[in-house]
Amino acid sequence: MTTHFPETFWWGIAASSPQGEGAAPASDWRAWELAEKVPPSGAGNGFATTYAEDFRRCAEYGLRHYRLGIEWARIEPEAGRRDPEAVEHYRAVLEAARETGIEPWVCLHHFTLPVWLTEDGSGFCDERARTYYWRRHVEFVAETYGSLVFGWQPVNEPLNYAINGFLDGVFPPGARDQNLAGVALEGAYLASAEAAGVLRQTAKPVATVQALAPVFPADDSEDSAAVVDFVEEAAWGCWLRALREGVLTVPGRPPVAVPAFVEAFDLIGFSYYSAVGLASGPRLVPYPPGARVGPLSYAPWSDGLGLVLDRLTWELPGRAFLVAEHGVGTDDDAWRCEILHDSLRIVADRVNRGMDLRGFFHWTGVDNYEWQHGFEVPFGIFDRARRPRASAELLGHVATSGRLPTSGNDYETRFGVK
Repeated sequence: MTTHFPETFWWGIAASSPQGEGAAPASDWRAWELAEKVPPSGAGNGFATTYAEDFRRCAEYGLRHYRLGIEWARIEPEAGRRDPEAVEHYRAVLEAARETGIEPWVCLHHFTLPVWLTEDGSGFCDERARTYYWRRHVEFVAETYGSLVFGWQPVNEPLNYAINGFLDGVFPPGARDQNLAGVALEGAYLASAEAAGVLRQTAKPVATVQALAPVFPADDSEDSAAVVDFVEEAAWGCWLRALREGVLTVPGRPPVAVPAFVEAFDLIGFSYYSAVGLASGPRLVPYPPGARVGPLSYAPWSDGLGLVLDRLTWELPGRAFLVAEHGVGTDDDAWRCEILHDSLRIVADRVNRGMDLRGFFHWTGVDNYEWQHGFEVPFGIFDRARRPRASAELLGHVATSGRLPTSGNDYETRFGVK
């Protein structure tokens, strides 16, 4: 298997504003923190003040693309009133990225929304919130920051936005309603397409961030098979058809004609963390059976990334792709290195077999706030004191040399990291 990458390959870091800067005071997530439903995020990992240092560090390791968030609730804390200090702060962040040799990508929605957007917290379920307030915000961001941005990833993981907030109830607004989750998923996809249409006018590439995973039944029962069929449609089928046919059909919802969806995105970007095993209930179980399970109750599995890449190649011939997020939450960095090495080997193989895969963004740079888990689960290649781990040396080696090291997992010895 070939283990080298072209010089044009994009190596990057994926991060978000709520997790790096902490929840914005006017955000729905901050309201949840105040209600003691989740741990406090504080200042996140400190990115709001250390961004220039963080960019320099990433550039030193050859990670010259960086996806960051511009938090809506910070720059517009009240409807129609923008905070000039916050607006200028994000300008300074983007300018610092450019000055340190970083190509910034901007995400406009990473799960959180301004608390003022809708009275009931329904967010993208509300048509006016999506078509008026959201579009107005996207237009402002495009006009204000478009010249500084390398690319856009407007809406992070529509599926997880709908599941977490409207089905499992673990994110705002805390609903547990399958029908409402369908409305939220549809709304998030429509919001993403709406934003893409605006952002493409900046002549900068626009990418999706789909949460993708191979889906398997946990057993041979009809119930498990039915759950898999439903999740397959929500996670894969509805947006693939929208890209090919311009019609969005979320499970349980009537079709919506969205002709612009076909040409809305320059890159099909996605996050990958694990495969998914499904049992009746529905109930998630780790997959493959017997695999090592991390602290977030899923089993990181590089072969699943290969399955995702192969399916995308088959489903969307002629399209360009981006690994927009790949990470391993663990305090065992040697294990993170093993998974990362195996995943990069698979990515290199697909690139060298002709897949138009433009880049690989690691989640994340510096350990950050992980929602319900606070700061308990490390994902970073740097700790919160900005000290590099062996995984930083591994990723930096590949990014700067274009080649994977030989197989083996003794990365601490190999790269001299203590």
